[in-house]
Amino acid sequence: MENKNSFVKHTIGKIFKYISHHIPLLILSLLLAATIVVSTLYIPVLIGKAVDLFIYGAGTVDFDALFKIMIRMGIVILITAVSQWVMNTINNHITYHIVEDIRNDAMNHLHKLPLSYLDRQSNGDIVSRIVADVDTFADGLLMGFTKFFTGILTILGTLGFMIKTSPIVSIVVIVITPLSFFVAKFIATHTHDYFQSQSKIRAEQTALIDEMIGNQKVVKIFAREEAVKEQFNEINKRLHDSSLKAVFYSSLVNPSTRFVNSLVYAGVAVVGGFFVIKGFGDGNVAALTVGELSCFLTYANQYTKPFNEISSVITELQNAIVCASRIFAFIEAEPQIPDAEDATVIENVSGNVSLENVEFRYVEDKPLIRDFSLDVKPGQRVAIVGPTGCGKTTVINLLMRFYDVRDGAIKVEGNDIRNVTRDSLRGSYGMVLQDTWLKAGTIRENICMGKPDATDEEIIAAAKAAHSHSFIKRLPNGYDTVIGEDGGMLSQGQKQLLCITRVMLCLPPMLILDEATSSIDTRTEIRIQKAFAKMMQGRTSFIVAHRLSTIKEADVILVMKDGNIIEQGNHESLLAKGGFYANLYNSQFAV
Repeated sequence: MENKNSFVKHTIGKIFKYISHHIPLLILSLLLAATIVVSTLYIPVLIGKAVDLFIYGAGTVDFDALFKIMIRMGIVILITAVSQWVMNTINNHITYHIVEDIRNDAMNHLHKLPLSYLDRQSNGDIVSRIVADVDTFADGLLMGFTKFFTGILTILGTLGFMIKTSPIVSIVVIVITPLSFFVAKFIATHTHDYFQSQSKIRAEQTALIDEMIGNQKVVKIFAREEAVKEQFNEINKRLHDSSLKAVFYSSLVNPSTRFVNSLVYAGVAVVGGFFVIKGFGDGNVAALTVGELSCFLTYANQYTKPFNEISSVITELQNAIVCASRIFAFIEAEPQIPDAEDATVIENVSGNVSLENVEFRYVEDKPLIRDFSLDVKPGQRVAIVGPTGCGKTTVINLLMRFYDVRDGAIKVEGNDIRNVTRDSLRGSYGMVLQDTWLKAGTIRENICMGKPDATDEEIIAAAKAAHSHSFIKRLPNGYDTVIGEDGGMLSQGQKQLLCITRVMLCLPPMLILDEATSSIDTRTEIRIQKAFAKMMQGRTSFIVAHRLSTIKEADVILVMKDGNIIEQGNHESLLAKGGFYANLYNSQFAV
């Protein structure tokens, strides 16, 4: 229980940090809430006076006094309505600005997170936190602003008016009211865990949906539709059960507090009625008039109504706090090590790269790369080959500083890349991966992503060099054709050609080609290899390939196995050696 309370306090503290940016508007909202409460509580007083005019008028009614009361009521009602509208507008403004700030912080933090964090989390879970959880939090926060503060002020204000009207009858209200707090606290304690479970299962469901939508072709190829349905149904069933339990417990709050409220009302009616009768009998100073009793009964209703609203608000706030804790956990996730204040911005890179006794592991007790050393001269083409899982792509990740080495150093132009700004380091590389990525937008926007100010002539020249110009011109609107997320209806080969074109346009001093032609037909691949040869002239290039026929022209071929370089040389020398590379190369032609 103590851990849960500290968890809630921590989350609420985070929420108040965002609210603190809107203190003036929050104060104005509270003042308006107070105005609404006072004006709402003043109306029963006027009604009570009007009732007394009829009952105690000695057979006549003072219509002039009654008319003045009606005018006053109209003014108070108008003030209440205008104040309510302005307060709701302010609360919406505060809530959605806070939501905007939280989403901005989450999106900004996303770009600061290390790849190791993103590798451990499902895309659907992250999407659920930033979208669904923030929406739920917004609903709870808005309800909290709109009903919670007004409810608290209504309770305090009503209690004050009742004590002023009749302190003795007010005691009945004060004695019975705490039952509502005990009921609400008991139920709220049980609902928190269910709402937390509900939020986690919802994220799991979102992750599955996101995964299935992105990989629907694979699902259909392997006839996994029924298995996926069963998996979804199982998650859906758990979400149903968790939601049902959360709603069941939370729905108990309203009828329970209504029962207590009815007791309050009945107590006021009985005790107040006694004083009314007593007043008719002997004019006792503690007695009530009929108008005051009607006013008091109205106050009893107004006093108990916020307890119902607050109890439902507490349920919503619990759900909101759970969702807020998930998004704050994401925002507070350990970011990647920031660039040092004195980090070097490397310029005029010629392509000197060295790896000195590099060691790396993804999992603490499973070393992957050990004592890896390499010295690459400007303009050299370095090919990295080896069986799956030997560490080829890991070397690329280390070169780009997607991960930092555990020991040793990687240097560019003699600078340890841990002392170089990431932007200048990555800006020195052009990278084409096996897995393509294209954003929703035009062909032109996707090509000039790395060079936004490129002219049409430069874009077309890059497309021709990458052999993508011909298929782009066949598209409905050429370079202005809009493609969907991740390339839309383009073939995998066409997507990869666009990614190659993107690098052709920038032509950085160093290149990384990780299975860059894996999705291109053989005929196109020959032309691409020629384009690559031209592009790589004078540029340090790192080439990862499974098809060894594509790396024959490399200056240095590194043969990796289990994270170590076991052979090194050019194509001819490695074949002549008759070792691991020769066996790997000849296995391509084995029948």
